[in-house]
Amino acid sequence: MERAGRSTQLTKALADAVGAEHVLVEADVRAGYEVDWTGRFRGDALAVVRPGSVEEVAAVVRACAASGAAVVAQGGNTGLVGGGVPRPGGRQVVLSTARLREVGEVDVAARQLLVGAGVTLAAAQATAHAAGCEVGVDLAARDSATVGGMVATNAGGVHVVRNGPMRARVAGVEAVLADGSVVRRLAGLVKDNAGYDLTGLLVGSEGTLGIVTRVLLALVPAPVERVTVALGVPSLADAVEVVGRLGRALPGLEAAEACFADGLDLVEEALRVAPPVPGRPAVTVVVEVGAWSQAAAGVLLDEVAAALDACPAIGATAVATDGPSRTRLWEARERHTEAVATLGVPHKLDVAVPLGRLAAFEADVRARVAAVAPGSTTVLWGHVGDGNLHVNVVGPAPDDEAVDAAVLAVAAAHGGTVSAEHGIGVAKVAYLGLTRSPDEVAAMRALKSALDPAGLLNPGVLFP
Repeated sequence: MERAGRSTQLTKALADAVGAEHVLVEADVRAGYEVDWTGRFRGDALAVVRPGSVEEVAAVVRACAASGAAVVAQGGNTGLVGGGVPRPGGRQVVLSTARLREVGEVDVAARQLLVGAGVTLAAAQATAHAAGCEVGVDLAARDSATVGGMVATNAGGVHVVRNGPMRARVAGVEAVLADGSVVRRLAGLVKDNAGYDLTGLLVGSEGTLGIVTRVLLALVPAPVERVTVALGVPSLADAVEVVGRLGRALPGLEAAEACFADGLDLVEEALRVAPPVPGRPAVTVVVEVGAWSQAAAGVLLDEVAAALDACPAIGATAVATDGPSRTRLWEARERHTEAVATLGVPHKLDVAVPLGRLAAFEADVRARVAAVAPGSTTVLWGHVGDGNLHVNVVGPAPDDEAVDAAVLAVAAAHGGTVSAEHGIGVAKVAYLGLTRSPDEVAAMRALKSALDPAGLLNPGVLFP
């Protein structure tokens, strides 16, 4: 009875904060917010609340704190490690940023854009592009992924090789802390050494230190011209070598992605999307190169052709210069996640290793998965320009972590990280120590305790 009474009081307080129509308590309405994209992680929420301003977010946080309920912030729910959905049991409220969709005007001189945390990447990209700029981060889930969620997880994507991850593209944030106070760093100053970098601290914190409400994006100039090339090579080692050569020859290299024959076969079979190059090469690499002046654009295609000719390992190629053709070359790469989902609930393990170890890691991880989970299906793809591979295994039960432990141990053994994208979430909590020392983990725990002493924000993420 006491628990029910507290829940009723909390629901009323949330309704007072955001309006009753933005407090979702019915089980069937909450259901979509309580399970992650993979279907592997799900939990129970007392309510889903949709605040429309930073003041309403602060009021929600204070109401939850008073009731002893935890807060799980959720953006587009495109994460793959369970960090944006409630845990099973417990008193938790999902705070959806769906209504935080303010989009400002581009400051062309500073190349900055202020957006709400619930703005999708695609919407931010459209606004930036209209002003001759780009966000600088791109990923396949652009139509669903929100800027706030990308900040919280320090999202990467396909343009990290040139523009860095989300951390490099954030000029400032506004966020609500666990006590309902607001941190607001939105001046956009390039030089500001007045104390700790609170913006940098919040980027990648996975909603455990504060709830991001607005983001000042540091944009990049849009290129005048782009050339996209898909090319076949005999192995991942050849792919690494080719991308290295292209990077040295082509300063405008923006993206370098690798897919394997078995993954492209799956995409073709499941989604009827043809591979970008013929002949079923062992590895297909998709690279994108830009030019930022009319003079450079005039010779871009010739420079790309010369750089490709200098790489003897390259077999079949396909080249695209217009938007629709470039999209077709990217489609098979971008729809890998969708194709894997047709096989069942995947174990999705995004890791990174030093580039010099990438080929050895690929061989070792395939062998290790086969040993630990015989009969399973392993599909790999990833960012060959920065050493990040997406390891997807379908077959083991969603709650069977043997394959997770095996893959992450192999990544650590090769000097890599257990999380290159998407964060630690709840999926990798037990494995944080593989790539973070005890002293580093203790320092992170101290930060969490200082900013959220009651453990209100996203409990179970990063730490048990």
